Amino acid sequence: MALKDLQIRALKAIDRIYKKADEGGLYIEVHPSGSKLWRVKYIHLGKDKRLALGRYPEVGLAEARQKRDEVKQKLRDGIDPLLERKRAKLLAVYNAANTFGEVALEYIAKTVAEGRADTTTAKAHWLLEQLAPLTGHPIADLKPIDVLAALKRIEAKGKYETARRCRSFAGRVFRYGVATARAETDPTAFLRGALITPKTTHHAAIIDPKAVGELLRSIDTYSGQAISRLAAQISPHVMARPGELRNAVWSEFDLDNAVWRIPAERMKMRRPHAVPLSLEVLAYLAELYPLTGPDGYVFPAFHTSRRPLSENTVNQVFRRLGYAVGEVTAHGLRTTASTLLNESGKWSPDAIERSLAHADKDAVRGTYNRGAYWEERVAMHQWWSDYLEKLRDEVP
Repeated sequence: MALKDLQIRALKAIDRIYKKADEGGLYIEVHPSGSKLWRVKYIHLGKDKRLALGRYPEVGLAEARQKRDEVKQKLRDGIDPLLERKRAKLLAVYNAANTFGEVALEYIAKTVAEGRADTTTAKAHWLLEQLAPLTGHPIADLKPIDVLAALKRIEAKGKYETARRCRSFAGRVFRYGVATARAETDPTAFLRGALITPKTTHHAAIIDPKAVGELLRSIDTYSGQAISRLAAQISPHVMARPGELRNAVWSEFDLDNAVWRIPAERMKMRRPHAVPLSLEVLAYLAELYPLTGPDGYVFPAFHTSRRPLSENTVNQVFRRLGYAVGEVTAHGLRTTASTLLNESGKWSPDAIERSLAHADKDAVRGTYNRGAYWEERVAMHQWWSDYLEKLRDEVP
C-alpha cells in the first residue's frame, strides 16, 4: 500500500531499525535515533540490491518516488544504479585532487611504481618544493605567466640550472595532468627560450697521462680512512659513476668470474650494467673484503654500516691530497678514462661507451652492443688497469 506523508511524519523510533514500504521497491527506514532514510530495492543480474535515496524530510515523498523511477529507468537501460554511484564517487574524489601539487605527487607516485630510483624520486620531491608557489592552484587554471613567475623566482637567486630542471619537471606534471583529464595543456611548452641558459660545466678531469700518474701516486699515500682510500683507488679503474660505486653491495660482485653486475634500478639509464674486474681491481677488493665484507655495502659510511659513503667522500680525498675543485673530481675520472682510451686507438668507441654505461640512442643496436662488446671490454679493462699501474709507477 502506498505511503502518505502524514503516515511518514507519524512514524516513531523504537529500539531497532524497522521499515515501511511504499510502492515499486521504495521504502523508508526508521532508526532508533529517529532518522528516517529512503531506500529502494531492486534486482540486477539476479542479485538483490539496495540504494539510498536520501533523508526524510530533506527528501520528501514525491522526490523519493521520482528517484525510484529514475532507478527503474536506468535498470531498463542496462545500468546498475549502485555501481554507477560508486564510480561517480571515485571520479569525484579523483577530480578533487586537481591542484598542481596533488597532481605532481600522484605523478611521482606513478614513477615510483614504475621502478624509479630512490635518488630520482628524492630529486623530484625537491623540485616540487622549489615550485611551491604553484602547488596550491588548480592545475587547469595555471597559465604560462604563472609558471614563468615561479621559475623567475628561482632564477633570481642565480639558480639557472635549477630553474631549467624545474621547468622540465613541471612540464612532465602538466602532461600527466592532460593525460588524466585534469589539465588542458602544458603551459611550459610556451616558455622555451624564456629562461637564462646556464653555462655548461664539465666535471673537472685530468687527461694528461703524467698528471694521472701523479694523482694515482698521491692516492696511494692517503693516510685517512682505508675505505676512503680504497674507494679512490678503485674509482679510476672501473669507470663507474660515483653513485654507482659508493652504493655497491657485495652481493653484486662475482669475484670468481671477475664481474660486477649493477642492477637496473641503480643505473642512471635504468638498464643493468656489467663491469669487468681487472686483476688490479680484484686485488683492491681483496684488501677491502676483510674490512667490510661479506655482506652489505662495499663502501659503508664510517658511523653506520647501514648507509654507504657520502657522495663527496672521494672528492674530499682529492681535496685533502691538495687537488682543487677545478682540477679533479670522482665523476671526472670517467672523462679521464674516455679520453685516454679513445686516444690509445686500441679499442672501439662502442666498447668504450658501453663501459661508461652511456645509452645508445638506437635501442636495437644498444641491445646488440651489450653482448657483442663484452670480450673486448674484458680485455680493455685489463689493459686500462695495467696502463694506470704503468703511469703510477713511472718515475717523475
